[in-house]
Amino acid sequence: MNTEETTIDKIRTRPRFTMFTHLTKEEYAENLKKYLAEHKDEFSGNINKEVATICVETEYEGYWKPRLSLRVETEDDQTSIRGIFGPSSAVWTFFMFLYFSFSILWMVFFSMYYVENQIHSHEFPWALNASFLMLLCIAITYAAARFGQHKAKDEMLKLRRFAEESTLQFEKKD
Repeated sequence: MNTEETTIDKIRTRPRFTMFTHLTKEEYAENLKKYLAEHKDEFSGNINKEVATICVETEYEGYWKPRLSLRVETEDDQTSIRGIFGPSSAVWTFFMFLYFSFSILWMVFFSMYYVENQIHSHEFPWALNASFLMLLCIAITYAAARFGQHKAKDEMLKLRRFAEESTLQFEKKD
């Protein structure tokens, strides 16, 4: 098994990695199901031959309860497994909505300030301050995501271990 990970993967909101194995999609899906069944007290998930979603079993539900999404693809006589860590789709959608909303508002307020300066008007003296406030909101949203990642670091390490062990355990047997 070979694993690839770049520096940018470590600073993303949704960290990712890629593993390569000689197992077929079907063999890998069956191996994941076996591994999940053996560790059902620690992990839960949904697995098919192309996509798997794995969660760590915990007694609490935080906003950044990480999930590992594994996408299985065939490339050049080997199977690549692309893993992406992230929260539930509802939380991810909410964060993307916040980023989108604050970014659009920043562009609107900054455009108002710029146009006001160009035409020498003084109708929107608050536009520049509002644009800085939107940048602050974007930074707070990013900080909240990073805080959630930090808080769930142990669970993310367990999920990473799941991805590696579930592949290595069955590669060695073949």
